[in-house]
Amino acid sequence: MAPAAFDEIEVQHDHAGSGPGLLLVHSLLTDLTVFDGVRGPLAASRRVTRINLPGFGRSTPVALESVADHADHVARVMDALELGPDTAVFGNGFGAFVAAELAIRHGARFDRLILADVVAAFPEPARAPFRAMAEKVHADGMQAVLDTAIGRMFPPEFSAANATTVAARKAALASVDPACFARACSALAALDLRPRLGDIRNPTLVACGALDQTTPPALARELAAHIPGAAYREIPGSGHCPMLEQPEALVELVWEFLG
Repeated sequence: MAPAAFDEIEVQHDHAGSGPGLLLVHSLLTDLTVFDGVRGPLAASRRVTRINLPGFGRSTPVALESVADHADHVARVMDALELGPDTAVFGNGFGAFVAAELAIRHGARFDRLILADVVAAFPEPARAPFRAMAEKVHADGMQAVLDTAIGRMFPPEFSAANATTVAARKAALASVDPACFARACSALAALDLRPRLGDIRNPTLVACGALDQTTPPALARELAAHIPGAAYREIPGSGHCPMLEQPEALVELVWEFLG
C-alpha cells in the first residue's frame, strides 16, 4: 500500500486483480483496510483500487472544505492512477457522498456508481452530531469521538459480538488527522445533494443496511428515487458498514449490479 505522489501530496492506495476498474472509497469512520474482507472476491474479475482519503492512513492531510472538494480530489487521483472510463466507483458512508458528488461533477470520467449507506441530505436533528464531533475533535483530538463514532458505525449487537473488529476500527480511526476529520464532519452537516441528484447519468445502485441508524433505509431509498434509473437494495442484518457486517451479501449485490 505505497503512497503515490502527485501535486506534492501522497495518496495511499493499492491494486488487486485485473479487468475493468473498480474504485473503493471508504467512509468517514474507516479507512481502506475496511475493504480487506471483500477485496479478494471483488478482484476475481475486476482491477480493484482502494484509496485513503486525505488525512487517513498514510495519505497526506489536505484542507478540503466540502464534499465537492473531496470529489474533485478523487477525480484527480483517478487521473493520477490512470483509472480508465470503464471504472466503476463504490463508496460507503462519507465515501458514498463523495462518490455521488463525483458522479454529479465528473460523471463522464467513469462508468457505474454504487452508493452504500448514504442520504441526499441529513435532517436538521441529524446534522447536530456531525457538528458536535467536529467541535470535540478540534478541542480534544480523535480520542474524544471514538466511542461515539463506533456507536454510529455498528448496531449494538454487532459491537457486543465482535470486540476484535471494534477494537481494530477504533485503532484505525484514532490515527486519522483530526483537522481532516473535523472538516469532513462539517462538510456532511452542510451537504444537500437533492437539487443535483437528477444530474447523475451513471447507472447507479443504492444499497443500505437494514439496521443502519446513521443513514437510515428510508432516506437512502429517497435518494435512490431522485437519481434517474437508480436501483435500490437493502442488506438484511447490516448497519452502516456492510463490508464488515455482511461482506458476502455486499459482494453478491455488487456482482449482480456490475454483471
